[in-house]
Amino acid sequence: MKKIWLHIVVLSFHYNVHAQFHEVGAFLGGANYIGDVGSSYFVYPENVAVGLVYKWNRTTRYSLRANIMYTKINKSDYNPVDFARFMRRYRFNNNILEFSAGAEINFVDFNLHGNDKLLSPYLFLGIGYIQYDLFYHDPITFETVGYGKGSNITLPAIVGLKANISPMVILGLEIGARYTFTDNLDGSLPKSESEAPSGYEFGNINNNDWYVFTGLTISFTFGDLPCYCK
Repeated sequence: MKKIWLHIVVLSFHYNVHAQFHEVGAFLGGANYIGDVGSSYFVYPENVAVGLVYKWNRTTRYSLRANIMYTKINKSDYNPVDFARFMRRYRFNNNILEFSAGAEINFVDFNLHGNDKLLSPYLFLGIGYIQYDLFYHDPITFETVGYGKGSNITLPAIVGLKANISPMVILGLEIGARYTFTDNLDGSLPKSESEAPSGYEFGNINNNDWYVFTGLTISFTFGDLPCYCK
């Protein structure tokens, strides 16, 4: 899977263009985490998420895209869906800041030369870097104890639908899942961190954490129109 991600991201750099056409915009929506605390719904945007998006449209089908995303995850075991977790009574909040870049692929031509209204599904694959809070759960007081900041790699995969409502404004609706290279967004594996005490691990240590962004994007185009020729 990692090789497929890397191949798609690098492939877009091989197209020749003679000009540039840029988009800068914002993301507003919700986020949810999937791990060892609380419910495990895959898409459940219960926390506010915001972000900035930049795109360099290289052809009508391919764009290079960069994202800066932020959310504060709040999660607790006080959910009757999983009775065992409900009785455990853990809860946490974590600030997640993500930087990611990759390739966005349109399923149909999204030609920004004319005034025609366009609609296209799209797929984004890339690689990201996240910063988050480090903490562990005290099994006696059920409180979290923080001990610094952590960082790791994430693999984002986004599917969406976008439309141009004018020659300079593009709206999108997207859902993006992030697979992380850590199992400690929820404080369930503090033994991997040197400043945390040992013996506070819980949950499935063989599965890393995920988080999902769901929301709307609005972007504004600027710059010279590309000729989209080879």
